[in-house]
Amino acid sequence: MFDVLVIGGGVSGMQCALVLGSAKEKPFATTKDIGIVLHQKSSHLQNALFNNVLGLPKGKTGAAILKEGQAQLAEAYPHVAQIANEKVLEISGETGNFQIITNKNTYQSKLVVIALNYSKPLTIDGLDEFTAPHPRAATKKDRVYLKNEDHLVKEGLYVCGTIAGWRSQFAIAAGSGAQVATDILTLWNDGNHTKVHDKV
Repeated sequence: MFDVLVIGGGVSGMQCALVLGSAKEKPFATTKDIGIVLHQKSSHLQNALFNNVLGLPKGKTGAAILKEGQAQLAEAYPHVAQIANEKVLEISGETGNFQIITNKNTYQSKLVVIALNYSKPLTIDGLDEFTAPHPRAATKKDRVYLKNEDHLVKEGLYVCGTIAGWRSQFAIAAGSGAQVATDILTLWNDGNHTKVHDKV
């Protein structure tokens, strides 16, 4: 049983996992089991080139970020389980008891974060009732999002990045993932607003 399982290893999913992982020394997070299903093959980062992102050197590729992100997460926060080479097929259940079925395994999690891209079709069973046309993408691109209120689709089910209704911009997606992570940390911290900063 995971305490939270992030589905999607692109910008928003990896950023969410990094922030969640970074809270491991906090009393409310020390015993939490965190996982991420990488789902990176379909990430729009695969073909991206970045020249306009603060902190990234000009010419950084999305493909490099995907690999470096996995390595950063594994090195800095090895307690975060990285689940590779699996595709999520179905999500069911409710807060405290979600079931996530992949093409290889079945997982249980108390909370779930959907961090996939906004392309159609969205092939995960159990999300149809929340799917709608994307509000911030060109109509001709026929993108989708999961209807949500401040990243919450329903109790215990979060969404971040482009599939949360945000534009496809690296900094926006990363910020969305970090926001969801801090919302979850706040939940774990009995509703006390929580963020995680490292200091020199």
